[in-house]
Amino acid sequence: MTVLVIQEYNNNYYWNGVKTMATLKYSRQREAIKEYLSHTHDHPSADTIYMHIRQQYPNISLGTVYRNLNLLVEQGEIIKINCQDGSDRFDGNTDPHYHFLCKDCNNVLDLEMKSIDHINVIAGADFDGKIEGNVTFFYGLCPECNRQHEV
Repeated sequence: MTVLVIQEYNNNYYWNGVKTMATLKYSRQREAIKEYLSHTHDHPSADTIYMHIRQQYPNISLGTVYRNLNLLVEQGEIIKINCQDGSDRFDGNTDPHYHFLCKDCNNVLDLEMKSIDHINVIAGADFDGKIEGNVTFFYGLCPECNRQHEV
C-alpha cells in the first residue's frame, strides 16, 4: 500500500517531500489585477495597480495587491520587471518580448523588434553548461526624454 503525504509549509505544498503546485482558490481581486494588467501597456508599479484596483475593491489592502502580484509572477501569469531605481513594474504580456528602461523618467516600454534568441547560441559557444534562455533589457532615454535633452 502506497501512502501519499501532502504537507503545507510556508505556503508551499509538498507531495511525498517534493514541492508541488497547489490548486489556487479563485480570487476576484486577483482576477481584477490580471484583467487590469492584460489591458494596459504602461508596465505599472504595485502602487499604481493598487490605486486602480481600489476603485473596484475599496477595501483591498496594498499587502493583498503585493501578495497577488507575487503569486501571479510565480505562476507565470505576469512578468515582474526590476527597474534601475529599485522599483518593480509588472507586465501582463507574457509572450516573449523586449523592454526598454528610460534612465531619466524610469518609464518601461515594450520594444517591437525581431527576436535575438540566437544570442543563446553565441553565449553557449565557449560555455560548458546549458543555456536555456536569457533576459535582455535595453536602456537609455525614451523618445520624450530624448527630445527634452536635445532642446
